[in-house]
Amino acid sequence: MSQTDWKHRPEGGGRFAIRLIGGIARHGGRGIARACLYPITLYFYCVRGAERRASRDYLQRLRGRPVGAWQVARHIHTFAATILDRVFLLAGRTALFDIRSSGTEPLLQLLDQGRGVLVFGSHLGSFDALRVLARARPALKLKVLMDRSHNAAITDLLAELDPGLAAGIIDAGQDGTAIVLAIQQALEEGAMVALLVDRARPGEPGIRAPLLGSEAVFPAAPWLIASALKAPVMLAFGLYRGGNRYDLRFEPFAEHVDIPRPRRNALLSTLIHRYAGRLEHHLREAPYNWFNFYDFWQSQDPPTSSRLPVDSPAGEQPGAGQRH
Repeated sequence: MSQTDWKHRPEGGGRFAIRLIGGIARHGGRGIARACLYPITLYFYCVRGAERRASRDYLQRLRGRPVGAWQVARHIHTFAATILDRVFLLAGRTALFDIRSSGTEPLLQLLDQGRGVLVFGSHLGSFDALRVLARARPALKLKVLMDRSHNAAITDLLAELDPGLAAGIIDAGQDGTAIVLAIQQALEEGAMVALLVDRARPGEPGIRAPLLGSEAVFPAAPWLIASALKAPVMLAFGLYRGGNRYDLRFEPFAEHVDIPRPRRNALLSTLIHRYAGRLEHHLREAPYNWFNFYDFWQSQDPPTSSRLPVDSPAGEQPGAGQRH
């Protein structure tokens, strides 16, 4: 299996392990569940060689020097901690956390005007912290683009914790046209539509942009969707600070995105370069929050995406470009 093919990577620990930690979290409490993170971290470090190597490669790019086992283990532990906290966040137990929000005013102004907003996130920190904002304002509508079939065990567990989760999901496993229409409908209803825009699926159109000194492929489809629907774009980063603290940050990115076909590649490149710059800014601020445990820079495999979006047949609908 290609090191870049994150979509077909098996779930760590299997369905039983995921259900077990979910049960411990619900019945034993967060303190007991967090104690279980240490053997889980050890398991992943020892057994999941591909993820361990990806972590080391990323941290060495970030630090500019070799890193040891402790840094890699800390990286894996941080990921496990945020997965655990999803159980509590989606169960509505937000009082357990100290979540500090910034940059919400421009977002709320748009929503108060009845305008839908595209919220672009990444696999940096916890995107589920976004749900805290939705719970604080019950009238606020939140839709999340998510592939139900990917990491199905986690998806099923989280749906049990929050029965309303299923109604708020736009299934990214649909064809591109259905996804675009579902997003359009949600925006017309004045909803926040959240999607992750840092992972390009193998073979899908993408644009290269620098990140940590090397170029990586970012999906073009989210930006094409934003252009087609003429919706405002906000960036969101839910940074885990350790313990029970998260920093939820919103940044206005574009009042609307306009990508006319004759200049498509150049404008896509400009947008994605800007996005990659903001991603790197927050990545350097919270280095252990990066949760792309595969060869993100494709250092060994050939590029997965050589067909640029401008070459697509006329009238072709863009795909989702990401999987949650």
